[in-house]
Amino acid sequence: MQDIVTIGKALSDSARVRALLALGQGELCLCQIIELLALAPSTVSKHMDVLYQAGLVERRKEGRWHYFRRPAPGKGALPVVRGALRWLDAAGADTPMVLEDRKTLCCVRRKSRSELAACYRG
Repeated sequence: MQDIVTIGKALSDSARVRALLALGQGELCLCQIIELLALAPSTVSKHMDVLYQAGLVERRKEGRWHYFRRPAPGKGALPVVRGALRWLDAAGADTPMVLEDRKTLCCVRRKSRSELAACYRG
């Protein structure tokens, strides 16, 4: 039961939902998610941590870069996680924000990680 509540809370924020839907198209670097959502790096990091704690994303670190992806089907993801992601994909597939995010994501993917991260250096 706690898994369901945790997933529900994780899906209660539009930025987290947008990030999850974007990850449906493949793995993204944290800097790409920051660019897509146009939010502060610390805010996006917190959002991604909430999604990770709920089991909705996997993360890995490669050097100084952090990458996120959805759990691979059948690779240990809980059935409730797989069900939530299927529902999210069906419910959000053709919403105006998701369609706009897809266009933006195409541009974001063309930029280098260094280019994306440059504006977040202090």
